[in-house]
Amino acid sequence: MKHFPHHIDLQPVLHAQGIVRLPGSKSISNRTLLLAALAHGTTQIYDLLASDDTHVMLMALQKLGVQWEQVGETQNYIVHGVSGVLPVHQADLFMGNAGTAIRPLAAALAVIGGDYTLHGVSRMHERPIGDLVDALNSVGAQIEYTGEPGFPPLHIRRGHIHAQRLQVKGNVSSQFLTALLMAAPLMAREHAVVIEVVGDLISKPYIEITLNLMRRFGVSVERSGWQSFTIASGQHYVSPGSIHVEGDASSASYFLAAGAIAGGPVRVEGVGRDSIQGDVRFVDALEQMGASITMGDNWIEAKSNGVLKAIDADFNHIPDAAMTIAVAALYADGPSTLRNIGSWRVKETDRIAAMATELRKIGATVEEGADYLRVVPPAVIQSATIDTYDDHRMAMCFSLASLDGAARRGNVTRINDPKCVAKTFPDYFDAFAKIAQNNLF
Repeated sequence: MKHFPHHIDLQPVLHAQGIVRLPGSKSISNRTLLLAALAHGTTQIYDLLASDDTHVMLMALQKLGVQWEQVGETQNYIVHGVSGVLPVHQADLFMGNAGTAIRPLAAALAVIGGDYTLHGVSRMHERPIGDLVDALNSVGAQIEYTGEPGFPPLHIRRGHIHAQRLQVKGNVSSQFLTALLMAAPLMAREHAVVIEVVGDLISKPYIEITLNLMRRFGVSVERSGWQSFTIASGQHYVSPGSIHVEGDASSASYFLAAGAIAGGPVRVEGVGRDSIQGDVRFVDALEQMGASITMGDNWIEAKSNGVLKAIDADFNHIPDAAMTIAVAALYADGPSTLRNIGSWRVKETDRIAAMATELRKIGATVEEGADYLRVVPPAVIQSATIDTYDDHRMAMCFSLASLDGAARRGNVTRINDPKCVAKTFPDYFDAFAKIAQNNLF
């Protein structure tokens, strides 16, 4: 396991330039692992993300009797599917702080049936899961809370699923709908299953990832707008044989923003114009801010056109990557407003409150609301010690506060608890160091 110090001091960066090979997408990795496990046949998965969140899913599947093996020292894995029938009917599963693991797995276990407990770190026990549990229990699942109602830990027992129509709220997390969609073929043995979304659905691009991967494993979903999803009866997950995991588009945002802020060009490899991840739309926001973006089939490149422009935009569709914009706003020519980001409050930490607190430390004036953040950039970014709240994205975002170093030689950005990046990108600070150039050419 990679060793991390208690903090990392980042010297002012004068110029950002280079090429970064991205780790695999967390969203694609954990969905693919579960689908491969549930499928009929054996799946070879290439370029799986190496991270805490995928480790949690791999260990949970192993405890459930799913056989898998890693190919040598690579990030390629072979998963032997169980055709929807888990070998182990009683297990205690530790899910860390991985929403992409606990939510789909809880739905699948509730439908398959058995005696399972799911728990995680203390923050996981503060992250809501009630909308998903309500939807499943309403059609015969037996899921109980063993702590605070509406939150993990969960105790799942064998229920009697009679699902032809389910309803789920869409305004807290799209992962609830993803979980029901992925479990739906297990319910649709004799009748079609219709899943209705109550209210507005946030983070729609993540649902597109789910539907795309389900298709790869042989299950099609008929969608009526974003309000209704129908899974025809008699469909089963079947291995596609092999599947490649795209580079993580959320992780790409930090390097592309660095190119837009501090010269560039910075190129990320592993994700491109044909990505199934909605977070590639992050580049649209960078372009609005005045950056120059070019894209290929499997790469994206960003460079600066001078001063970044302030932005006022709705980021409901890309909440994770939007955090990067909040820090990029430090370098804009005026106040920026990020709107419709209420889901930040139920992520790995309350990201609106955390972002506001840390941006103020480095001199920004920040106004936070229930679902928005307004950032007024400082004249000069101050030296600061950034707390990361055990949140990988806070640590990665605030590495960008070390950019544009010509204006402030000697200012150090200290990132506390850098090990939190292991959730999705254990080698992040090494990759950042490769594009961070501290000397003028």
